[in-house]
Amino acid sequence: MNDLKGRLTKELQQDFNVKIKGSLSWSLPVNSVGIVYQTVMRTKVDILMKMMLIAFGKADIATAEELSDILLVEQLFINDLIDKMSRTGVIEKREGFYSLTEVGVRQFKTGIFVHEPESGSTHALYSPCHQAFLNGEIKNIAYEEKELYRFKSEIDDWSVAKLEDSVLIDALKAMGVESGEGNVQIVVSEIVSASDIQVDLVPCIEFHLYNEAEDLLYARVWNTLSEHWDETLEAQLNEKERKKWREIYL
Repeated sequence: MNDLKGRLTKELQQDFNVKIKGSLSWSLPVNSVGIVYQTVMRTKVDILMKMMLIAFGKADIATAEELSDILLVEQLFINDLIDKMSRTGVIEKREGFYSLTEVGVRQFKTGIFVHEPESGSTHALYSPCHQAFLNGEIKNIAYEEKELYRFKSEIDDWSVAKLEDSVLIDALKAMGVESGEGNVQIVVSEIVSASDIQVDLVPCIEFHLYNEAEDLLYARVWNTLSEHWDETLEAQLNEKERKKWREIYL
């Protein structure tokens, strides 16, 4: 941690107009959120499936054998696709004959077949102080400071139940859960659950800087999770404490 602080100090001192007036170290609480979700694969309707959908829409077909004779296709392939389309709600039997459902009509028009959903789960790191998920991995850093971010108390009423599905889906997208390649697209179709697993503490280093040329006091905060200067935390500190720093340092 001392080596990191030394490197950051050298970086900040490259501007001769800027003086470091003080520094602090503290921990940022970050919640590890377990997300259970479902994805679906979307593919273009192939020729055989398209012919089957047309047949179901125009003819009275009761068995896979009948459709196999009409299309001159092995019954094994017909059976497989009928099972798949039945499970996904594309077709159903009405009065003994296969018919397209509303889902089937829609997918026939769009030319996109939506496969059965698959379940998945992962963990993501959410910072209530940022009101956002953060990218990065918790690192084992030799760190003695136990003091928490001093404005943590402003978000003590946060709970995972407040996270909207759209926020969780965006987090999954950022983690690469969704994908698209060629004619195949995988998308998150549903958030099943989100649970608060544990709270991790992320070391942060805070610097108080004074730009003599501009007569400006401001904070820089290095976030060891993202390994970047954290503009969100800097903005919070500048808004809340800039006046106090002027009284202390100038």
